[in-house]
Amino acid sequence: MRRAAKLDANQAQIVADLRTMGVLVLSLAPVGSGVPDLLCGWKGRLVLLEVKDGAKVPSARKLTPHQELFHKEWAGMPLYVVDSTPSALQAVGVLS
Repeated sequence: MRRAAKLDANQAQIVADLRTMGVLVLSLAPVGSGVPDLLCGWKGRLVLLEVKDGAKVPSARKLTPHQELFHKEWAGMPLYVVDSTPSALQAVGVLS
């Protein structure tokens, strides 16, 4: 069942910063159903990113039940939860 996409306040900035660094970014947010927000490509590697707003309290940054299920089903794949540009850049591999 598809749930409406709700973008976190920091997602647009994270996407802009990733693209500035040369990362290919495709928004998957409209897909819903727990699918991560972003598909990123960097140096031949694909990474899925779930964006959470780092300015919110930790309880407001928890994965939804649909997201938890997706993460469980896709365990072992390059799938990260990020809350800032540095954490996104590190997950994609731009920063070591």
